[in-house]
Amino acid sequence: MFDTLLDLRRAAATCTDCGLSETRSQVVVGSGETSSRLMVVGEAPGANEDERGEPFVGRSGALLLALVDEVLGLSRHEIYITNVVKCRPPANRDPRVNEVSACLGYLVDEMRLVDPLVVVTVGNAATRAVLGTRDGISTLRGRIHTSTISDAPVVPTFHPAAALRGGPAVVASMRSDLMVVGTLLAAAG
Repeated sequence: MFDTLLDLRRAAATCTDCGLSETRSQVVVGSGETSSRLMVVGEAPGANEDERGEPFVGRSGALLLALVDEVLGLSRHEIYITNVVKCRPPANRDPRVNEVSACLGYLVDEMRLVDPLVVVTVGNAATRAVLGTRDGISTLRGRIHTSTISDAPVVPTFHPAAALRGGPAVVASMRSDLMVVGTLLAAAG
């Protein structure tokens, strides 16, 4: 358990708890507003994130952040954005169970330290880790869920990479899911 996000970043930077530490360029810990009302949780860094050391900086991130701005009126700097796994899996494969387990403590502490009002999970890996389920995103998305690792309500949505592949229908579903988030944020004041 870390006292500050800086302590967490320092510890994560030297983590060797799984094999991803052998192939990463750098550890990618969350970024953004550290007292944000909204936290977005993805699965793992991709190539752009591994190179820059910041989550969601590639095409998927641009789409996600455009939707967050469009639907919620929030910029990247007004939210906290992170991933379950802090190192890039080779060839952008899905994170393995042992890799998620190795990093989950970091995410739990990020959630505790940021203390958001609402958490949005994007994609299967993030949603399964945060909700502790094996169910897929298609059955979970767009509804409010509770998590064992955060007191904040969780709203799962598709990963923006799926929207880039799936087109307008997936983007429309993501917009709809973010509207649920907007309702929660408005109700919280």
